[in-house]
Amino acid sequence: RDTGLSIATISKYLNGGNVLEDNKASIKSVIEKLGYKVNTMARGLKTNKTMTVGVLIPDLKNIFCTTIISNLENILMQSGYSTIVCDYNQCKDTESEKLNFLVGKQVDGIILLPSGSTLLGLDGLIDRGIPVVLIDRAMEELHCDTILVDNLNASYNAVELLITRGHRRIGIICGPRDVFTARERLLGYVRVHGDYAMCVDETLVKTGDYDVDSGYSLLNDLLNLADPPTAVFVTNYEMTLGAVMAANERNIRFPDDISFIGFDNMQMARVVKPRLAIVMQPVEQIGEVAANILLRRLKGDMGNFPAMVRLKTSLVPGESIKELVL
Repeated sequence: RDTGLSIATISKYLNGGNVLEDNKASIKSVIEKLGYKVNTMARGLKTNKTMTVGVLIPDLKNIFCTTIISNLENILMQSGYSTIVCDYNQCKDTESEKLNFLVGKQVDGIILLPSGSTLLGLDGLIDRGIPVVLIDRAMEELHCDTILVDNLNASYNAVELLITRGHRRIGIICGPRDVFTARERLLGYVRVHGDYAMCVDETLVKTGDYDVDSGYSLLNDLLNLADPPTAVFVTNYEMTLGAVMAANERNIRFPDDISFIGFDNMQMARVVKPRLAIVMQPVEQIGEVAANILLRRLKGDMGNFPAMVRLKTSLVPGESIKELVL
């Protein structure tokens, strides 16, 4: 009534349509004067769309997860979508509960960093036409879009660098064996040993929980061996942080006492002296690709479905690797 315009014109403007500049200015002015807010719940009932996307991650304290969220949120917001972020705290039961919670909120799509290779209920969502995009971990027999990092070659290249610098006893601190990324990174470690005709010493393979405490304790375990490794590769950021803490407490110097390659977060690599060698994941790109693929599906574009995108890592050499004379 205040604008003197038709409901159709105002609705068109509110839904992102093109209206005359004079009408646009009039509607903006009245919205500001009245403090009008769109009733998203009512709109959802009418359009069967809530303009929300559910994001389900293992751990909100994990810098890898939060960086991805930050980037995908920026892209989704530009298209008018809000996000509901849930943390399942590395617990499979909680993961299922949080997934059901997001479905109950009638989100239009879901972006998920799954805990393992299966999750009950996801196939039903896909059958109902709710787009699902997986990040970091593939799920067997599930037809949905998946964004992965080339974890196998990331690990292969890191360990190969140590081998070419003369190291033969190379420790690795892995993630849980039931997690896709952990299995891929361990496979890269095993494969490069085979390609260089080196046997894998199982005492040098340590399995952690992708958290700081396990990185701390497992580096200590490696250092306490009767024949400790000359080099260690740690396969995620939190465990890298824990391993560095353990080394500091024992006055272990990189690379004089042991050579070291960590994972992710260049800021930390530059803080530690000497500067750490680091495997860097394209974290920002992961979030951008996931958001853009989901937006395509939400618009009904099913080209190249299901997409399987593998992004490359980079290995930043740093100064924490010692050249050994064989």
